[in-house]
Amino acid sequence: MSDQQTMEVQVQEVLDKLRPFLLRDGGDCELVDVEDGIVKLRLLGACGSCPSSTITLKAGIERALLEEVPGVVEVEQVF
Repeated sequence: MSDQQTMEVQVQEVLDKLRPFLLRDGGDCELVDVEDGIVKLRLLGACGSCPSSTITLKAGIERALLEEVPGVVEVEQVF
């Protein structure tokens, strides 16, 4: 497995741990891509239109990924 694939698997594992919190609020997220340490996510459901989605993305998801997945440098939202 390449480093890229390993990172994608690790990112997905972290997202799976966070998913119940997003689902509880009527939202979800989808991993779109991981490229050069930048994780690209699509926020779904209530998260896609929530005014707090940037905070959820940066303070919640990005913080968890930076702590748990070596090589992640940033999380970006894609539409």
